[in-house]
Amino acid sequence: MDGYDLAVVGSGIVGLAHALAAVRRGLRVVVVDRDQKANGASIRNFGLVVVTGQDSGLSRRRAERSRQVWLDLAGEAGLEILQRGKLVAAQRPEALALLEAFRSGQDGQDCKLLTAREAAAHLDGLDEKALVGGLYSPFELRVESREVLPRLTSFLAEMHGVEFRNGISVTSIAAPVVETSSGRLYAEKIVVCPGDDFASLYPERMGQYGIRRCKLQMLRLADPGHRFRSALTSDLSLLRYGGFSCLPEAGALRKRLTEQCGAALENGVHLIVVQSADGSLVIGDSHHYGMTLDPFGSDAVDHLILDEFKTLFGGKAPEVVARWTGTYASAGPAMIRDAPHDDVRLVIVTSGTGASTGFAIGEETIAELFG
Repeated sequence: MDGYDLAVVGSGIVGLAHALAAVRRGLRVVVVDRDQKANGASIRNFGLVVVTGQDSGLSRRRAERSRQVWLDLAGEAGLEILQRGKLVAAQRPEALALLEAFRSGQDGQDCKLLTAREAAAHLDGLDEKALVGGLYSPFELRVESREVLPRLTSFLAEMHGVEFRNGISVTSIAAPVVETSSGRLYAEKIVVCPGDDFASLYPERMGQYGIRRCKLQMLRLADPGHRFRSALTSDLSLLRYGGFSCLPEAGALRKRLTEQCGAALENGVHLIVVQSADGSLVIGDSHHYGMTLDPFGSDAVDHLILDEFKTLFGGKAPEVVARWTGTYASAGPAMIRDAPHDDVRLVIVTSGTGASTGFAIGEETIAELFG
């Protein structure tokens, strides 16, 4: 009979965060996943740990704590931090007014307002004529998700003895029993991190939260020939982050963007740009919602993303070398932690912020389960 202190179902970033929090308490952990390797939202993203712009309060504190864990892991596990900081490039006076309001609040105190010239000088290639100013945040970290997840998995297995059972489905849970397609496991506590799988385990628990899927589109562009000092976002992004969009000044920006960028807003487009070690750029993304979404990318949506990029870079964009779609769970609250049983937790990040807040959420869950 196999016995563990903790069984984690799901080996995406949220599942790994729970495993990490548990082994740091000296617990024996097994992670079970139906896929042979991480293949979902945890690797189909920007790898951007966002602090500035998170909802003020709990989400912000979770992001700050998770950022620190990422920095710790950079040293412990050799995870590479490719970029630090984030430039919000303001294209409209309404966006700059919103950034000024944010900067004057508690969460903006460590950020720096920039003139158009300063913002353009911060990132090579930005067109100063397209800008009215900007905001620089020193907090963001950027990792290459498709490389970091396997490295973190190896670190947990090799350095902390976490047992990974991949290619195995969990069919039912009756704590302390975990029934799988490869036999029965026993664990004192169980954490289920299903991502956007709403059918396999506890569908009735998930249903009460109104969870649905969000589909996104992203692109990789060829190396532009220069290096980005930080991540980049634009006016459209300000409406996607509660730390900005909750401010009164966001209303005027929303009105202006509705007039000028209606198609982009309808498709949930905003712009994030990050750079990989090989110089290529990852850009995106879009947001479409539903329970069952088609797997196909839209060329029209890709062009909306590229148009926003070109607006900031003098009408130019490097060649598109890859395109992909991804899905993640979406709901009103930023995350869900449900207790189907005293010894079981169902944990879902429902805001697309797993990389930004997951490590803190994992620590909270393990503290709740083990005291």
